[in-house]
Amino acid sequence: MIASVSTSSKIIVEKSTVPVKTAEAIEKVLRRNCSDSAVHFEILSNPEFLAEGTAIEDLTAPDRVLIGGKDTETGRQAIATLSSVYEHWVPKERILCTNLWSAELSKLTANAMLAQRISSMNSISALCEATGADVQQVAKAIGTDTRVGAKFLNASVGFGGSCFQKDILNLVYICESVGLATVAQYWQSVVTMNDYQKERFVQRVISACFNTIKNKKIGILGFAFKKDTGDTRETPAIDVCKGLMNDGANLCIYDPQVNENQIRVDLASEKFEWDHPGVKASPSQNMESITVATSAMDAARGAHALCILTEWDEFKEYDYQEVYDSMVKPAFIFDGRNILDHQKLRDIGFIVYALGKPLDPFLQNNYS
Repeated sequence: MIASVSTSSKIIVEKSTVPVKTAEAIEKVLRRNCSDSAVHFEILSNPEFLAEGTAIEDLTAPDRVLIGGKDTETGRQAIATLSSVYEHWVPKERILCTNLWSAELSKLTANAMLAQRISSMNSISALCEATGADVQQVAKAIGTDTRVGAKFLNASVGFGGSCFQKDILNLVYICESVGLATVAQYWQSVVTMNDYQKERFVQRVISACFNTIKNKKIGILGFAFKKDTGDTRETPAIDVCKGLMNDGANLCIYDPQVNENQIRVDLASEKFEWDHPGVKASPSQNMESITVATSAMDAARGAHALCILTEWDEFKEYDYQEVYDSMVKPAFIFDGRNILDHQKLRDIGFIVYALGKPLDPFLQNNYS
């Protein structure tokens, strides 16, 4: 469309996270479809670094703006033109100018590095449980090192969202396509660790509940991939819930922002079907084992265990004595986000599994 109606030269800015060399493909398509040989297309890569929940702040006060273009006279002019737009509100020193391929690869690498930090801490969380260390104390100790920094060091049940896994797998594909098998395996291990963490959480629930959860009610608190959003794309809750369902659990799920239809579609869909809008969810024989609650108390009432899968602030404020009184005994809480007061829960009577923390004696002695 752009090429067919263009009568003068244009600057085309790609904003999406794309594979390296996408700009080159765009330029070829535009040139092929433009009938006016005098029209010139200059392609720039300007990836966005917006996070859900803070997108407006990230846009108005970004850490950096990245602009990639060709190292030619027209390429440099195009970069300067786009830079002048951002300079209306972004300090010039925060505007980074690179070649096209560096800009495209930088966005993929940024997401891969963030996911790598999460998977690294998740691997340490397993070691902490095995040795009696506390993953939050370890994270604080290493996060105070200015060379490391404190962000993205929170161990959890796993990372999710539309970007991290997709971008890592994109990076893996690029590495494989240029013959870098060892590098591809390295980045693939970040995804492998993420899957391991979800599987490990499921097995911890099953083993703690006397090695079976068949026909037992398990309350799920949180389904979105992170708090303050209703986004469920690649949320770890999907794999955790499917793992529990495969062992015969009856799930009662509550999330303050995710509706029942979305939960059912996600749990009935194959992996990555969310990225294919025309594909409908496949029916599942386990769907009758799912109930979607309108409150956390409904999810907890009559449950053998509660699993915290999203770090919603409201989950910290509940009356857990009331929650405990409504549950089957022994009552378990599996905190996959480490947001609760675990000692207070134990004082109430809960058997608590806090991810990456010293194991509750009940779990350690009998079902670890």
